[in-house]
Amino acid sequence: MKAFTWTRRPLIGFDLETTGVDVETARIVTAAVVRWGGGMPTEAQNWISDLDGAEIPAAAADIHGYSTQRARLEGRPAGEVVAEITAALAELTKGGWPVVAMCAQFDLTILWRECVRYGVLPLWERVTPVVLDPRVLDKEVDQFRKGSRRLVDLCHHYGVKLEGGAHNSEVDAKAACGVVWKIGQRHQRIGQADIGRLHANQVDWAQKQDESFREYQARTYGQVDDSPFGWPLIPAPSGAGS
Repeated sequence: MKAFTWTRRPLIGFDLETTGVDVETARIVTAAVVRWGGGMPTEAQNWISDLDGAEIPAAAADIHGYSTQRARLEGRPAGEVVAEITAALAELTKGGWPVVAMCAQFDLTILWRECVRYGVLPLWERVTPVVLDPRVLDKEVDQFRKGSRRLVDLCHHYGVKLEGGAHNSEVDAKAACGVVWKIGQRHQRIGQADIGRLHANQVDWAQKQDESFREYQARTYGQVDDSPFGWPLIPAPSGAGS
């Protein structure tokens, strides 16, 4: 794939809303896989999980609007949902279209853990997708810009509309694609980069960004974070099972 062509091809947006932020315990509540751009009509697939008996904490429900009761009422069997999400991503990315995910290491790792939990063949054992992460790319091209870099902030900065409000899986997946596309348009070294090389660069950039943040937290607040980090997947804890 030629370097200059990736912004002209479809992007595959992916977003989860979950029960929490710990990738080892978080469960999928809602998910969206979106084909966006490339001169093609936008298409979205959406899922709601019944959580298979898990509970949604009130704090998480306040963010995405799904209570445990609502998920059980509207959702489908969790294992089926995980299998369908993974199959959709594998099908859409097998030809080289990149997955776009905000803070990709969280959503992709949670999906991986859910696959292990339900005996579903994980995405990386089906295909080797290229991943584009708007947060990692934005921090690389504009390292010293002050302020928050949540998806809503990036949308404001790059002029991307969040149609329907944040913390809706489909809305967020589309918005992440829009932000990545805008970054590619504004910054030649991103937009004209070979997409495989761009993925590899993000592995390094994300690691350095995480190390810098941990150093800041330790220096400023005395907080030491020794949790594992990886991008676009966080390694499983040593000896972890399903």
